[in-house]
Amino acid sequence: MSLRSAATISIVGITCKAFLNSGLCKLSVNGLQNLVQALENAHREHDRGVVTISNHISTLDDPVTWGILPVTYYLRSSRFTRWTLGASDIMFTNSVFSTFFRYGQVFETFRGKGIYQPAVDNAIEKLDQGCWVHLFGEGNVNQPDTYQKDENGFAVLPRFKWGIGRILSSTARSPIVIPMWITGFDKLMPEGRSFPFKYFPRIGARLSITFGEPLPLDQIRSTQVRVSSDRHPEQTQIDFDARMRTEITTAIHKAILTLGRGVSGPLLADPSC
Repeated sequence: MSLRSAATISIVGITCKAFLNSGLCKLSVNGLQNLVQALENAHREHDRGVVTISNHISTLDDPVTWGILPVTYYLRSSRFTRWTLGASDIMFTNSVFSTFFRYGQVFETFRGKGIYQPAVDNAIEKLDQGCWVHLFGEGNVNQPDTYQKDENGFAVLPRFKWGIGRILSSTARSPIVIPMWITGFDKLMPEGRSFPFKYFPRIGARLSITFGEPLPLDQIRSTQVRVSSDRHPEQTQIDFDARMRTEITTAIHKAILTLGRGVSGPLLADPSC
């Protein structure tokens, strides 16, 4: 980690921690030990990466969420601070923002460019180096009041992007995958507000951050094996890879949705409301 990157991450992390501890919001954290154990896992010394995947309900989900981490993590190597993907049209709109987010370990991602672009390649490379990559499966902010309902009236998390499947199927070693569910950030930073209010968080939000148990590695591996065994002789490699990505992405989406319903109920709404 460069000195400038370390300084950026430390300042942002400590600022987020100060906000979370300021009394300006109420915070509940569950299962943090699941992430800590993954980050401290001895296998990471052998290039086994860590992936966290969560719902995405506000523009402050990242970095505010990581204010819950021990301060020592901000000061250690980049293996203890997350890398992530960020939209070019939102986070890299000028030279100042671009420099800031690059030092903040964000890969510039171009909407509509598909799963074969440098940001996705870089995420895979970091995981192969044993780093931690955080992903927002939906690829954009979707606040709970916009979720569609299924035939039972249950809210449904928007589908995940296929890049999830490509990343998880392309690493040299299967990473430790930690599902996450966050609530209340949509109240902290609601979408649709007018200028200049849209740039300021609301005070008094009730936030919760839940880390689920690591997803069993054999869940991903069995998916790959099953897809391979079902492969038709005439199926092209491109079709085979696409099916594998779809299967893995669907399995991850289901795991996050299950965690979300366990935390927030069938409507996936903030349980404090």
